[in-house]
Amino acid sequence: MRKEVQPEDQRIRHWIFVPELGRYLRAVTLEDGATLHNAFPDRRFKP
Repeated sequence: MRKEVQPEDQRIRHWIFVPELGRYLRAVTLEDGATLHNAFPDRRFKP
């Protein structure tokens, strides 16, 4: 849904809606865009 690069460490935040959760999931990858750093439901995300 949305992607943004964190300026301080070049990690990439990705948001996607997960119907099974009824929420948006934020996944943070390292700067290579493939290595997962963490993922969690993001309660504050507004599309």
